[in-house]
Parts: sequence; C-alpha cells; structure tokens
Amino acid sequence: MTSVLLLAQDPPDKETLAPINYGAIMPLLIIIGAACIGVLLEAFLPRHQRWSAQVFLTLLAVVGAGAAMALYLSDAPAEGELTLSDSLAIDRPALFLWGTLLALALGAVLMIADRSVEPGGALVAQAAVRPGTKQDREQRLGAQPHRRDAARFQMQTEVFPLTLFALGGMMTFCAANDLLTMFVALEVLSLPLYLMCGLARRRRLLSQEAAVKYFLLGAFASAFFLYGLALLYGYAGSVRLADIANAAAGSDRSDTLLFAGMALLIVGLLFKGSVGPFHAWTPDVYQGAPTPITAFMAACTKVAAFGAILRVLQVGLESTQWEWRGVLWGVAIVSMVIGAVLGLTQTDIKRMIAYSSIAHAGFMMVGAIVLNEDGLSSTLFYLLTYGFTTLAAFGVVSLVRDADGEATHLSQWAGLAKRSPLVAGVFAFLLLAMAGIPLTSGFIGKFVVFSAALSDGMAPLVVVALIASAVAAFFYLRVIVLMYFSEPAPDGPTVTVPGAFTTAAITLGVVVTLLLGLVPAFALDWADAGTFALR
Repeated sequence: MTSVLLLAQDPPDKETLAPINYGAIMPLLIIIGAACIGVLLEAFLPRHQRWSAQVFLTLLAVVGAGAAMALYLSDAPAEGELTLSDSLAIDRPALFLWGTLLALALGAVLMIADRSVEPGGALVAQAAVRPGTKQDREQRLGAQPHRRDAARFQMQTEVFPLTLFALGGMMTFCAANDLLTMFVALEVLSLPLYLMCGLARRRRLLSQEAAVKYFLLGAFASAFFLYGLALLYGYAGSVRLADIANAAAGSDRSDTLLFAGMALLIVGLLFKGSVGPFHAWTPDVYQGAPTPITAFMAACTKVAAFGAILRVLQVGLESTQWEWRGVLWGVAIVSMVIGAVLGLTQTDIKRMIAYSSIAHAGFMMVGAIVLNEDGLSSTLFYLLTYGFTTLAAFGVVSLVRDADGEATHLSQWAGLAKRSPLVAGVFAFLLLAMAGIPLTSGFIGKFVVFSAALSDGMAPLVVVALIASAVAAFFYLRVIVLMYFSEPAPDGPTVTVPGAFTTAAITLGVVVTLLLGLVPAFALDWADAGTFALR
C-alpha cells in the first residue's frame, strides 16, 4: 500500500534536484568509461589485436582525463563545489590529487605496457595456469611469434581495464564527500589491485602469495572501515562528512559510537596508506607483485589513501582533534620507526623500498595531523614528490636482471656502476631523493611538512621524524656504496636496455624529481590554492 501511495504522488520538481556538473566530473567519467570500453575490447577483439588497442585506449583515456581537468580548472570555483547529489566534492585539493594520480598513472601504464624488458611483458598471459606446470614454464619464455599458438604467450591485456578501474576508484576515493561513496570507491580501487598482484610472469608462487595476502588483509581493513562507517552513521544519522562534523561539534548522543566509529574508520584508512603498525601487507605485496604493478600501487594508492585521510580528518573529524591527535602522533612515530629500523635489515631491494614507503607514510602523517592550510598543502606536495620518485625507482629495479628474472637481492647490485654507470647514477639520485638530500624533491617535501608541523607546535614529533630520516638514510646510502665501491660478481646480473615505454616512465619520474627539487614554486602554489569544500 505504501508503494502504491508513493507511485500515486506527483513526481518531484526537477528544479529541486541539484544539477550535475559534468565538466567537474568529466575526468572521472572518461577513466571509468574507458575502463568499460576496455572490457568490451577484451570480449570482441581477436587476441593478437588486444595489446595495441588496450594500450592506445588506456593512454588516450589518461591524457584525455588530464585535458578535461585542465579545461575545468580555468573556471573552477575557489571554494569548490559538490555534485552527484553532494556525494563528490570537486575542490582544489581533489583536483590536485586527481592531477597527481593521472600523471603517475601515465608513467605506470607505460611500464605495464612495456614488453622489451621482460619478453612478452611482465604480466603472465594466462593467470589460470598452475605454477610449475609445462604451460607455466612455456609462458616464461615470452612471446614467440613463430609458433601457431603464440597467442597464449602474449601479455595478459585484461590488466589495462583493471588499471583504469583502480584509477577511477582512487579518484573517487580522494574526492568522496560521504563515507558510503568512499567505501564503494575503496572496493573499486582495491579489487583490481588484488587481481593484478598475482599476475607476475615469473616467480608465480610468490606473486600469487602476495595477491592472497593482500586480499585477506584488505578484506579485514574494509571490514574495519565499514563497521566504523556504521557506527558513525548511528551517531550522526548521516554518512556525510559535514553532518558528522556538525554532530561531533555538539550533540547529546553517547560519544561511544563516535570514538569507536572514528577508531575503526581511521584503521581502515591507515591500512590503505600502509602506515605502521597497519603495514603488514606492504613488504610481501611489494616484493611479490609484478614490478610495474608494484610501482602503480606504491605511487597511486598512497596518493589516494592520504587524500582520503586528509579529507576525513579535516572535514569530518576536525572538531574532535583533541581526542585523536595524540593517538595519531603515536601512529606517525611507530610508522617512522618501523620503516627506518626494519628497513636496515632488508636484503631485497623491493622489500627495502617497501619499508621506505612505511617510513614515508609516517612523515606524511606528520603533515596530515597539522589541521590548517599549511599542513594540507605540504602533505599534498609530499605526495606528489614521493609518487614520482618511487615510480622511477621501481622502473630502474625492473632493469637489473639475471636468468631467473629481476635480480632484487642486494648482493646482486654490487658493482652495478661498473656494468651500467647510467642506471646506477639514476638509481643513486632517486635514493638520495628518498633520503631527503638537498636539490631533490624529497628535501623540499620534508622541509615543507616539518615546517608546517613546527608552526603548529609539534617540535617533538619533528625531532623524531628527523632522527628517523637520518636512520633511513643509512640503507639508501648502503645501496649507493654497494653499487659504486664493490666489485661486480663475474656471473652477476646484467642491465637490460629498456624499451621506449619504460624509458619514458623513468625519465618522467627523474625529471619531475629534479624539477621539484630545484623549482618547486609552481607545485607548491598549486597545492596551496584552496581548502576542502566544507558543505
């Protein structure tokens, strides 16, 4: 009867519905639309035509989304705007994060598409083939055009629409104005990554183990996030961040729901940002996943996760900062200590960079805790600098190879400068940037974050961060010393000459790392251009 009465009512006046600003969300629509088209290409194109079509479509979508965002920026309101029934906030921080994600995704897609570093590509042709079987051994040989069944040796092209879906989820995640949209975006960005982590052409068991670990721990993190969302909804009666902020500022409801929901929600967000002590998945997944996928995860997921953390803390939970700020001080210290200390013990280059990312997540938390414009802009800039440096570093890691694939053990990098001075020099520069040495983007990033924290009265936290930076610098310098002051083993690995795609990705990361270290004003001004939309 109720449904009949509802149907009998007059339809709502169209003027009462907020119009959708398609110009504001056009970059997101392009990415999601291209991902859907990519799925159709997989269904209808012959296998030998898919790689070229998918690469063209993916690169066109990323560049097109960037162009659409540039057009919108010319007349975007400084205070931001809400659209899609107020579920998305298209404000200056969101646009900065979108631009960063698109630029990083461009480099990651180039690395994924490269088929010269690893014959046939870094990703397996048939993921369902069991490791250790005859078919699995054949797949490791790469593309073999002279064979009639060469199609099954080609690269798995489903990775391109999966990458676009993950990118679309990341863009939605950091622009979500309510927790329900944020949760849906979290799943959209996570599920493709779980799949792509298990698609390595070599070391299949390690890759599949990484995918399973990421999936299981990611499911736990999603459960924490969803349970926290439910508790906050029970407290505020809404999932919108602004409504939660208003309820937290003054309400007669029990604070138990608020604080429990807050804790669970933040745990879910910290997991995606690989912030210690919620970092257990990071070293194993970084090591086991195909290196181009690791680069995509390490750079883009960190940007999306901290974009969401900043929005939740500054829009939804700012009025309760006295309750959670001390806890996040402890989280930042734990993350920095875990990353710096355990990074010293690593003998695998990918695991070392993973612990480096945990330390950097602690540095980013220092800026995220500063609830003012300086804290916001400095953290956004840090995300930009870290993303490009990490992307290029993993590109270099993919070039050092032996008969079994990538040579990631540190002992295999001994004397690399004598085998390939250019590759050793590029990697040394990137490691110095991670350590925060002057004239690199890493130095400027740490400087602006620590300056914002000092201005907000967090000198003890900055002192801990400086000590952690000094400790972390040791394992960066250890690799440099190993490359330049050790003799290469006679049967040591070789450096593969990269193809055009990987060369372009590494060059992009190195050039941006250098430019942001020498002339950072443009990026700093853009990051400081506005604040979150608070409606």
